[in-house]
Formats: sequence, C-alpha cells, structure tokens
Amino acid sequence: MSASSSATHIALQQIDPEKLKAWIKEQALQLGFADCVIAQPDAQAELTRFKEYLKRGYHGDMKFLEENLEKRADPTLLVPNTKSIICVRMNYLVETPKPRYVPDHPNSAIIARYARGRDYHKVMRGRLKTLANRIKEKIGDFESRPFADSAPIFEKSLAENAGMGWTGKHTLLIHKKSGSFFVLGELFTSLDLPFDQPTTKHCGSCTACIDICPTQAIVEPYMLDARKCIAYLTIEYKGIIPEELRRGIGNRVFGCDDCQLICPWNSFAQKTEVEDFYPRHGLERVTLLDLWHWDEATFLSCTEGSPIRRTGYQSFMRNIAIGLGNAPFSTEILLALQQTRSRHDEIVQVHIDWAIAEQHNKAK
Repeated sequence: MSASSSATHIALQQIDPEKLKAWIKEQALQLGFADCVIAQPDAQAELTRFKEYLKRGYHGDMKFLEENLEKRADPTLLVPNTKSIICVRMNYLVETPKPRYVPDHPNSAIIARYARGRDYHKVMRGRLKTLANRIKEKIGDFESRPFADSAPIFEKSLAENAGMGWTGKHTLLIHKKSGSFFVLGELFTSLDLPFDQPTTKHCGSCTACIDICPTQAIVEPYMLDARKCIAYLTIEYKGIIPEELRRGIGNRVFGCDDCQLICPWNSFAQKTEVEDFYPRHGLERVTLLDLWHWDEATFLSCTEGSPIRRTGYQSFMRNIAIGLGNAPFSTEILLALQQTRSRHDEIVQVHIDWAIAEQHNKAK
C-alpha cells in the first residue's frame, strides 16, 4: 500500500459515515443540485419490468436498450469497486407552468422545456466532477465516475430506491415537493456510505397523464410504448412517422411535456437556479414558420451545445413539417411548404406532402 493510499485509509476511518454522507449532501446542494441521495448499487428489481418492456417491442428502434442488461441490473459490473452511488437531480423549469393545464398555441413550435437551454448532460457531468473533487479534498483519493444518461444505468430505479421520489404512471420520477421537471445524474463511488431508503408512492387513482397523452403512448399505468411517444418520435426516431400519429403530435417539434404539465404534483414544481437551463435563441416563443426557414447552417449554429442537436437537421425539419400541417390554414404556411420542398431529403418530403394536403383540406 502506498503512502498516499494509507493516508486516505486513515482519513476515511476517522470520518463518521453518516456525517460524511450529510456533508456530501450539503456540497451537492451548494453546487446547484436540487436533491442528493445515496443509492445501493443494485437495480435487479427493475429487470423483470424492463425485460417485459423489451419483449413487447415498446423500445422501438432504440436497440441499445437491449444491450448490457446485466450491467444495468448490477452497476458494479459497469464500474468495478462501486460501493455506493450518489444520485442527484437538477430542476430545469425557468417558469412554473399553470397547474394541470396544457397550453394551446397551434402556430408556436413547442420544444420540451428541458431542451430549450444548454445540454443538461454537460452541465450535470461537470458539476458531478466538481462534487467528486470536493470530496477528495476532504477525505483523500477514492474511485469515482460521473454519469448523466450516458451509460447503461437504471438511473431512475436507483434514485427511486434511495427515496428521491416514486415512478409515476407516465414512467417519470415524481418528487412530492418538486414534481417531475428535473433531470438525473449519478456519481459512482468506492465509498462505503449509508444508503437512503425508498419513499412511498402517491399517484393513487389519478390517470391524468394517461388520459392527456396526445398519442395514447401510456398503454397502461407505468408502461410506455415509445413507438407512440412524441418524445421518441421527434427525437430518437429518424424514419417516416406513421400517418395515424401525426395529428396527435400537433406542434410539438422536439419532445413533449403534456403528461408532466397535467400532473397534479407539478403544482409543486420548483424553478431552476441554473442559468444554463434558461432558453436560448428565443426557443420558448419561436413559431413554426420561424424554424421552417432555418437552413442547416442556422440549425447547427442555434443548436450548438443544445440537446436539439441530437435529432439532426432533416428530422427536425420533418417534425416542423408535421407541425405546419397541423396548424390552422394559412396561405403563408402553404406557400412556405411548397417553396422549400426540394431543399429536404425524401423522408422530410413525405411529411411536407402530407402537410400540404392537410392545409388544403382545411381550406375547403
């Protein structure tokens, strides 16, 4: 054993685990995390439900979800020597939405609230690294790795098992005093920290999220068919969106917040203190036609460091074309669709043709 590791060992032995855990949570809050819990590196309980989800094909084209099931269930296979996982969350709302209300502005381009600012993955990982460095300054060296939706991890299950909230019927994590408008991150560590305990579930008989879903993607409580989910269709899926789902997508061009907006627990949703989540390029008030006039260079410029980059330019235009088809009849929209048809690939053109037909139908 080296002198440095020996010193670390002595330092760790001198610190009460409960006090260290409390101190880590204090540091996490200082760094802008809204909550911090300590989870056991064990997610075996999630595996049965997840295998059923895969068996039904609800993951669509996300074939990566079929891989590394053992690592998802046992985080110590992903990062050896993991003894505890520090789970954190960050609120991302800039404005608290009106409770149980889904706004209807058909000419606006609706972008999911988490995606209007800087990519949270980078924000989350950066702050987790800072948290790890603070812990090292206090107790000496230890093994750690930060994650933010960037590895095969049942992150929601880990956080839930440690009391950060409960899984709602829409499959998102809900916190009793903060709602669900937050993102998750993890710091895998070699520290022996006391684990936090699960909380109770509080959805009761409410089915608001199931009833409001525009494409009926929540096929039963706690089970989501991604192939119908607007978030999946507008972000992950790159193909031709089934015609029967296009009207339900409405004017949502990147993600969807409807199941969260209607949830009664989001009357307690907390606003973010993280400036990186503030909207950029006016994305909270942009119109469908504004975005339709973006060329690829504008798209790349306005989505630099943004989650929206993930969908790619052509898929983004496909989504906007659907929004324009669903918008109230407008000669300006019809002209814009007809003039720019040749600019896009074959998949986008399919949706442009559909949008033109929808606009013509409304003009009759």
